[in-house]
Amino acid sequence: MNSDQGFITILTGLYSFQDCVHFLASVRKFHQEPILILIDRVPKILHPLLTSFGNVFLQQAPSHQNPVLASRQAKLALYEISPFQKTIFLDCDICLLAPIPELFDYLEESPFLITKDVQPAISHASNLLRVKQPILPTLQGIGLPLKEDSIQYNTGLLAFRRSDTNALLFQRFQQYFEIIVQHQDVLLLRDQGAFAAAVATTQPDMQVLSPIYNFLSKWKDSYEPLDQPIKVLHCTYPYRPQYAKNVTRSLPLRIFDRVAQWLLPNQVTNPWRIRGAN
Repeated sequence: MNSDQGFITILTGLYSFQDCVHFLASVRKFHQEPILILIDRVPKILHPLLTSFGNVFLQQAPSHQNPVLASRQAKLALYEISPFQKTIFLDCDICLLAPIPELFDYLEESPFLITKDVQPAISHASNLLRVKQPILPTLQGIGLPLKEDSIQYNTGLLAFRRSDTNALLFQRFQQYFEIIVQHQDVLLLRDQGAFAAAVATTQPDMQVLSPIYNFLSKWKDSYEPLDQPIKVLHCTYPYRPQYAKNVTRSLPLRIFDRVAQWLLPNQVTNPWRIRGAN
C-alpha cells in the first residue's frame, strides 16, 4: 500500500458482510485511498467481492468464535496494524453520504479525531452494564479509572496519525479492555468504557468532531439540531434510511442484496449482538 493515508474497517464473520460491501461502495463513491479490511471467519470464496472495489487489501484479524470479541480485539490493535501515517477507521456498518477529505487535513493539527457518544456522560452510560447497578461505582469498582466528568466516546470513527501519545493511548485501551473481558458478569462486551479510561489516563491531544461525522441513525432523536448535513451515517444496512441506501444503489449491488437476502445472515439476526451475548 503505497500511501501515507487510508481507511481501515473490520469484518469478523458473515453477519457484517452485507454491511461491509455497502461500506466499500460508499467509500469508493467519494474516495480512492486504499482501504484495509481486518477480516476473520469469512469464506475465501467471498473475498473477491470485497477486493473488486479496487485498492482494497485484506489482512487477518484476531480470530475468535465470538465475532463481536474478535472485532473489539481488532479495534484495539489498529495503531499497531495500520500501515498509514494518517488513518481513518470506520465501523463497517457505516455509510459515507459525502466525501470527508478534511479529516485527513484535520490530522495535521490534531493527532486524534473522535466523536462523542449519543450519551456522553460516563456516569449515565447504562449501555455498558449487563446488570442494573450504579453505573460509575460499578465501572470504578472493576478497576476503570473513570470520574464523574469522564466522557463516553463512540469508537465507530477513530482517526489518528502516528505519535507517541497515540501509541500509549492504544496500549491503555488494550489494558482496560482486558478488565472488561474479565468482568463479563456485570459488563457488556463493549469498548467505550475502556476507551474513556484510556483517554482519562493518557490525556491525548484530540479533537472532538461534530455528530455529522458519526451519526447514529437509531438514536436520531437524541441529537441536538445539526447545523450541517450528515456526512457519516452509522447504521446497519437493513435499517438504513432509503436516502442512504440510494448512495450505494447500483444494479450489481441490487443483485447482491437479493442474493444476500436468501443466502447471507445479517446484523438483524446476529445472536452475538443480543443484550445477553455481547
